Amino acid sequence: MAAQKIKNRWLIALSAIGIHISIGSVYAYSVITNPVKDIFDVEGSTIKWAFKIAILFLGFSAAFLGPWVEKVGPRISGTTAGFFYGIGILGSGLAVHLESLFLFYLCYGVIGGIGLGLGYITPVSTLVKWFPDKRGLATGMAIMGFGFSALIFGPVMQSFFETFGISNAFYILGVIYMALILVSARYIERPPQGYIPAGFNPNESATVKADISNITAKEALSSRRFYYIWIMMFINITCGIAIIAAASPMMQEKLSYTPMQAAAVVGLIGVFNGLGRILWSGLSDYLGRPNTYVIFFAFQILAFYFLPQISMELLFLVILFTVITMYGGGFATLPAFLGDLFGTKQLGAIHGMVLAGWAIAGVVGPTIYDVVKSTTGSLDITLKVFSGLFLIAFAVSLLMKRSVNLVYRKKQKHSIA
Repeated sequence: MAAQKIKNRWLIALSAIGIHISIGSVYAYSVITNPVKDIFDVEGSTIKWAFKIAILFLGFSAAFLGPWVEKVGPRISGTTAGFFYGIGILGSGLAVHLESLFLFYLCYGVIGGIGLGLGYITPVSTLVKWFPDKRGLATGMAIMGFGFSALIFGPVMQSFFETFGISNAFYILGVIYMALILVSARYIERPPQGYIPAGFNPNESATVKADISNITAKEALSSRRFYYIWIMMFINITCGIAIIAAASPMMQEKLSYTPMQAAAVVGLIGVFNGLGRILWSGLSDYLGRPNTYVIFFAFQILAFYFLPQISMELLFLVILFTVITMYGGGFATLPAFLGDLFGTKQLGAIHGMVLAGWAIAGVVGPTIYDVVKSTTGSLDITLKVFSGLFLIAFAVSLLMKRSVNLVYRKKQKHSIA
């Protein structure tokens, strides 16, 4: 019997990027807001609810459909993601044509959101299995695609709206997204059982340690480490989304930027969001995942506390962009960290459960910012509240580091004995 031909893992990674670049177009939603609000004759805040619903369904579909993704495999789940996201965008075009706001919420928010959740977790759980030697780098590449997508599809969307009209632009985009995801899903698959990359010996690696456990999603829920990482991610996302939402008015207030200058910096935030995903996830292979998150939170405690008081333009921007890289890096490092903690048996399901925090944080972060800012009228106080939240995340990250180190010390003692 002929030996099974093993696919090229770097092409698997490229397929994962293809899926994430497509679904990451949701981050270019601000381009959609103005054209669509004029069609429906409503405020921009009303149209933004489609985005909020999409992120909500991203988080909860990732959580609830994670076990199904593990059961059927990445090809089927990736194909399903392509149909859901593509149909969601096509349906959005129909909603615009019919001028039905309810249908727009249903198609973009609910149907598209389910496609987002499935598309997000499908590639990363697979990549962790293909890259046991470079978990952080591999998942960072895919999730970097999600972060950079807005830079690609934002201008494309605007061009399509102006050239083809709103409804037709959605139809064209829906076909493009669906085709790109379906083609990518055709190639992606799990590695053979017991797959080890050529030249890699986990027992001799100086940077790769054995997974702490290899357990099911249900068993992970009984572990303190699951709740540690859930809290860490929830706070990182809550604070990160808040500062992204506040970036333009904050720069106008603190650096006296014009709205156009502030908008240009907001564009750069997308670049650093994407760069942080590949930078920090790759570094985590060498720094260790617990240490990487400790660095994130220690820096951001100080950054959020002092940022409103900094008037030196260069220093302000350096700190702001560094915070954004850590926001993106938190997402990209997460799948590799979960693999370290819980193994790859049901990684997609566990990843999905943690991403439920994204759904909640997407609402909580901007809400905290708006409430504190309107109540106090002070940007300084508002960001100090987030600095306080990072203190909690920092304490939890130290508990996580201690917990992980204890396990490895016990394993080392057993191996010596």
